[in-house]
Amino acid sequence: MVMNNNSPDLEKVNRRVKEKIRNYRQYNFSNTQNRLLKCFFDLAQEYDSIHDLYRVCVVVPLEMLGLDSALYLLDTEEKTLELICNSREGVIAEQRPVPTGIHLAAEAYVSGDAYVVPIFRKPLSTALLDDAEPPLTQHPWQPKSRIMGMFEITPLSGLKEEDRFFFTKYTNRIGYSLHNRMIARQNIRHLEFINSLVMDIEHNVIIPNMYFKHLFNQLKKKIVSLDTLENTMTELMSKGTHCTSENCETIFTEISQLRKDLMIYHGELEKHHANVSLFLESLFRREHFQRGRLVLQPKRCCVEEEIIQPQLEQYRARLKTQGIVIDRPTDMIEERVLLNVDIGLLSQVYANFFSNAVKYTEEIVDHNGRPRKAVAYGREILADFFGPGQKGIKFNIFTTGRHFSGTEADSLFSEGFRCANSQGRAGTGHGLAFVKHVVEMHGGRVGYEATGQGNNFFFVLPLPVVPISSRWPPEPKPRVS
Repeated sequence: MVMNNNSPDLEKVNRRVKEKIRNYRQYNFSNTQNRLLKCFFDLAQEYDSIHDLYRVCVVVPLEMLGLDSALYLLDTEEKTLELICNSREGVIAEQRPVPTGIHLAAEAYVSGDAYVVPIFRKPLSTALLDDAEPPLTQHPWQPKSRIMGMFEITPLSGLKEEDRFFFTKYTNRIGYSLHNRMIARQNIRHLEFINSLVMDIEHNVIIPNMYFKHLFNQLKKKIVSLDTLENTMTELMSKGTHCTSENCETIFTEISQLRKDLMIYHGELEKHHANVSLFLESLFRREHFQRGRLVLQPKRCCVEEEIIQPQLEQYRARLKTQGIVIDRPTDMIEERVLLNVDIGLLSQVYANFFSNAVKYTEEIVDHNGRPRKAVAYGREILADFFGPGQKGIKFNIFTTGRHFSGTEADSLFSEGFRCANSQGRAGTGHGLAFVKHVVEMHGGRVGYEATGQGNNFFFVLPLPVVPISSRWPPEPKPRVS
């Protein structure tokens, strides 16, 4: 039957169907081989799990042709070939060295008693025939290579020349099925990342950005004061009243104070704008969206000077308003330790800690019977924290107040968790989960410990083997009450 239509798109599909019919005639696959392809297609659609798809790839040739096979895929960084599944063991739980002779190649080859075929992703263009030679060029939005792995079939003695050709086509079907499944998983991860990023933006940018409203309200009050002062001067001038020394001094004092206040608010706006810009830059990087996850941009910096102090300045006025004293270790700058960290993301870690300090710090009675309401920070070096000879640097953020219960302490860094004392206070339960995620991206760990007078939140980062500091070792553990 010949289809007559005027649609270019329909004609293109019609042309591809005809090409496929010609190809299948030329392939001349056996009935068993055709049944094998049908079985693979049916099972590939039946199973949703990627691990089950791995198993289908190796079990179908075993059951229908009596041939063993193994599936090798590139790792997530597309650098190392890994054994994923074979017909003897199934999915491989632990990574193991790839057998000698198995390597990535654009063409099939013989290795010992095995025939090894490259696994290709789908072509970049839908106009490219799936049986054509795969292009080796890289598209900026695609993986580095079209080759995603290798498929090994053994024994070689069980393969005729036409069988080798058949397995190149079978491996093409494996590649397309894996490609579709991986794209679907990638899309899901991207959606999950975007949902998480929305929460990051809401928690770390939008909510803190309400501070702009406070600053604008203060500016408005000063503008009203200027307007009042202008009316006073206009009234004096309209009456022809000479400005007495007393009047002039009062007006001058008010103008001077207004100028000082406006300069303060101008400085606050500049700092807050710089901070918001830093947060937005670190959350809206193009690499995040390309990879579907946060991507670090580490730079060498002094955490005290470039991260802690700027964030503390953002919250200093709010801490003071709540009557919270800041205990700062005076020797952190003198004994500088430089680390490679993502300044923007780690700044948001401290912003979350200081924001929580404003909301949850409570007054206690210290050992001398005096009231104390304070936040403190500091650091200490932990020997062998990440293994023998692998030091860690622990950053502490302490606040006075009641301890968390055991159940609460275990859930502090969980997404959406809020403690009993958070009732009636603004929050999403996302802040500490974000802290945990960023610290673990840096290869570190987070934790909480109850102390004599309050609560200490901390995180530990790996310390370089040869740390850059003005003196070693750094200062002893900062005072955490």
